[in-house]
Amino acid sequence: MGLVASPIRANTLAMADIFLRTLPFFAIIGLGYWAGRSRFFSEEATAYLTKFVFYFALSAMLFRFAATLPFAQIFDGRLVLGYLLGTLTVYVLASLVARMRGLDIPTAAVEAQCAAIGNVGFLGLPMLALLFSEAAIGPVMLVLTVDLVVFSSLIVILINGGRDGRLTPATFRLIGMGLLKNPMIVSISAGLLWSAIQIPVPVPLNDFLTILGGAATPGALFAIGASLASKSAERVQVAAWLSFCKLVIHPVCVAVVLIWLIPVAAFPASVAIAAAALPVAGNVYMLAAHYGVAPHRASAAILLSTVASTLTVPLVIALVATS
Repeated sequence: MGLVASPIRANTLAMADIFLRTLPFFAIIGLGYWAGRSRFFSEEATAYLTKFVFYFALSAMLFRFAATLPFAQIFDGRLVLGYLLGTLTVYVLASLVARMRGLDIPTAAVEAQCAAIGNVGFLGLPMLALLFSEAAIGPVMLVLTVDLVVFSSLIVILINGGRDGRLTPATFRLIGMGLLKNPMIVSISAGLLWSAIQIPVPVPLNDFLTILGGAATPGALFAIGASLASKSAERVQVAAWLSFCKLVIHPVCVAVVLIWLIPVAAFPASVAIAAAALPVAGNVYMLAAHYGVAPHRASAAILLSTVASTLTVPLVIALVATS
């Protein structure tokens, strides 16, 4: 199966062109980094900006897109299965390498999370929607849902099970409540339900969601940069390995599955592969810090992969869009 480009014209999809198209996104991240590093934006201010984006702006964007797209146009079972299998492959690889280095199960789980979970919500959603058109929103939401439901639950299971030697009902209650309280899951689910029962979105509500959701892109990118200012570059060798897994091995695994093993249509495959090439998600650090498991290596992996992604992400997008 050949991957076709999105609405980006074939003759403008050179590496330099894609780099220039992604540059504004990374420039806003850089601006946020400067604001955090210079203390113009305190850590407390960054935390509140992140809350605003997470609970309001990004949720409004996700709900509007999910509610206004036909359900059949969003859901693709083969894409979900293919992305899940590709991501699980790199997750298992990173876990095995960690265990071979003598790490315990909770620490191996954090490293695997770094290797497999990208910044799809804050970075991927706005960037891929611009580069591939709004038609990319459906595949991106499916990728985001797999990450949140499957792998965010898996790390909680592995950390708690690895510590206690067994899984308790409390662990599954924790997972369930986490999913129910996650605004991304709630907004996507509510939007899909709205779409499934085919209720037209009233114009005032649509305008409200459009205005509020419009703050998601600059707010999310700025928040990423500001949060990176507090990240350390310790354990560089480990961070380099995890960044290589996330930026290179992950998109390769997803590409192999979606092109040859479980082939899907070219456009959603291209979007999913591009999403797999995104840098390590910031919520991996939050989980690691919450459980007190390897937060420094998660921090370093986020910082290093985000910096490196300024070159690797445009390259991957150029490859999938022109091949």
